[in-house]
Amino acid sequence: VLLGSGGSGSSRGYLWVLQTVLMKPFSVFCPVFICSYMVLAPVFGYLGDRYNRKYIMCGGITFWSVVTLSSSYTPKQHFWALLLTRGLVGVGEASYSTIAPTIIADLYVKERRTSMLSIFYFAIPVGRWVLLLPCSTKVLGSNPSLAACCPCAGVGCRSLDSSPEKHLPLPPLQLQPCLWGNTLCCLHSRSFVLSTLGFTAVAFVTGSLALWAPTFLFRAAVFNGKKAPCADEAHCASSESLIFGIITVVTGVLGVFSGVQASRLLRTRTAQADPLVCAAGLLLSAPFLYLAIVFAQGSTAATYAFIFLGETFLSMNWAIVADILLYVVVPTRRSTAEALQIVISHLLGDAGSPYLIGLSDSLRRTDSFLWQFRSLQLSLMLCSFVSVVGGAFFLATALFIEDDRGRAENYEPTGEAPDEPIVVPKSGRSTRVPVSSVLI
Repeated sequence: VLLGSGGSGSSRGYLWVLQTVLMKPFSVFCPVFICSYMVLAPVFGYLGDRYNRKYIMCGGITFWSVVTLSSSYTPKQHFWALLLTRGLVGVGEASYSTIAPTIIADLYVKERRTSMLSIFYFAIPVGRWVLLLPCSTKVLGSNPSLAACCPCAGVGCRSLDSSPEKHLPLPPLQLQPCLWGNTLCCLHSRSFVLSTLGFTAVAFVTGSLALWAPTFLFRAAVFNGKKAPCADEAHCASSESLIFGIITVVTGVLGVFSGVQASRLLRTRTAQADPLVCAAGLLLSAPFLYLAIVFAQGSTAATYAFIFLGETFLSMNWAIVADILLYVVVPTRRSTAEALQIVISHLLGDAGSPYLIGLSDSLRRTDSFLWQFRSLQLSLMLCSFVSVVGGAFFLATALFIEDDRGRAENYEPTGEAPDEPIVVPKSGRSTRVPVSSVLI
């Protein structure tokens, strides 16, 4: 109703945002979760650099499981309670995603660590779609007892976590006194900043496609006369959502695996292998995403094929970016760096990209089927441009990666002896070792 009332292009854009928030309240679930995730990630990053990470992570996952379970039994008439529990889910996500990679970094080194990170980041595509199917209302209906399978998976993961704690609190002189001090130290690494901006481009494109690709494919089918128009596109595009979800799962696994293997082969020739593989993935994804958008008006099969190739290349850098962070940042700041990367990539990436695409789509001339398709088609072309920009950031990372890695490996705290010991538990007793022994 709001959008059909006419008005200038800019006013219609503002009305689209207003309509999205007020008339479709469930569309605020994702922003609420992302906002809580971004706010809590620095807190857990700060704590992870100072206290027992295993207990922090397990506590966060337990809280996540309880909150998710409670949301399964929230009546539909209590929408704001459901919204609150959705926001609290960010506690578990923030505690796990900022700390788990640093524990993996302590347990494995070099190529072995990259392989373990690739297994860890398989959870992104697999967890997003495969675990979503049995926990979705379409499969489970409105039975909250069956929906409780999701938090049970989190409790199971917590019970399996028996990793040793190798990196416990360091003496105060080796740590920045506040979160802001650690953050500034992380920003001194050019490779960290540039790779984070490159990964932000990945988050931007991924967030845009996750929300708008099924709708775009449905509008393309309507435009081609293969489907009848529908007032509620979100429900009418169920088949497109299913196909796109399957593509996301398969391409996520293939992309992470192929990216790690390509990096491993290229490392024998150059120390810049990791950022070069990330750049290649983004730069190769851009033309395929563009072709998928262009071919949607003519061939559905070609569109899905190009989406498959584009998302495969887009997924190549997930594990590699995490590995770059771990070897260009000293161990005492890794959790803070993970949190900072999460905040930047979500804040400038998938937190706002779906709304930016939707705002651009709402600025169409008319509400005819032709312009509904064309406007979204033109809006999604922004994803190809952002992929190229992200590739450029990774190419710039390659210029500084060797210097930053050497600086982290040879790091010596200023104002104190370089071999100031830290305490590491071993069989229930304390063992004193030099800092350099944990600079992996």
